[in-house]
Amino acid sequence: MILSISGVVLLGIVVVIFFRKDGLKGSHALISALFGFYLASTAIAPSIKAGGESLASLLGGIKF
Repeated sequence: MILSISGVVLLGIVVVIFFRKDGLKGSHALISALFGFYLASTAIAPSIKAGGESLASLLGGIKF
């Protein structure tokens, strides 16, 4: 659950940065959000979630 919230917060921050700095229009952000919700209800959603968890565990294992 923490990974999901962190991912949502991170993606939200990226969208806000694009919106303010790189000229991302509000309609683009809305379409991206709707696409994300639509994608979450498809059969590929578990694969995307597993890939995200795998990437998070890979990054979490890096020690400085």
